[in-house]
Amino acid sequence: MKNILRIMLEGSYTNLKRILFAADRVTDMELRRRILEGKVQPEPKVAEVPCIGCAGCSNACPTGAVEMKDLDEPVEIAEGLVKTQIPVINSEKCVHCYYCHDFCPLYALFGQPGTIHPNDVGEVEFDAGEVIQKPVKISEDKIKFIAQFLADRSIIERKNSLLEAGKGFR
Repeated sequence: MKNILRIMLEGSYTNLKRILFAADRVTDMELRRRILEGKVQPEPKVAEVPCIGCAGCSNACPTGAVEMKDLDEPVEIAEGLVKTQIPVINSEKCVHCYYCHDFCPLYALFGQPGTIHPNDVGEVEFDAGEVIQKPVKISEDKIKFIAQFLADRSIIERKNSLLEAGKGFR
């Protein structure tokens, strides 16, 4: 018991010293000056080039922190696919749940690759239009399963009953 009390007192002294006297800080003076002058810009959270403007991130965000901003000029990604908007993240609303990142088909948010990210394998530079135009092979039984799942009204009915009972999320 005596040792626990000693550890607590030493810890509070060390932390008090750090808080009151800024001890143990390792930020160099030049960086401190640049921060105070407002010359240090945070890293961009949205990679505009790989983003295809699908708004999936905006729809997935539980706090509404991701909003779609119109581009000055539309960008043609592939034939018939034009990007007209890009996401903008409101830092005050963002809780860093990374739903937007995980929902993005090209992981264009927060600059962090997914667990198994296509950019980690092979060439890092890629053309989003080329990726989109590649045909996706899905077996007939998988297509039937997906169609059956999407047509299953019981999922929507269960969600509505949970909402009415006050047990679901809006």
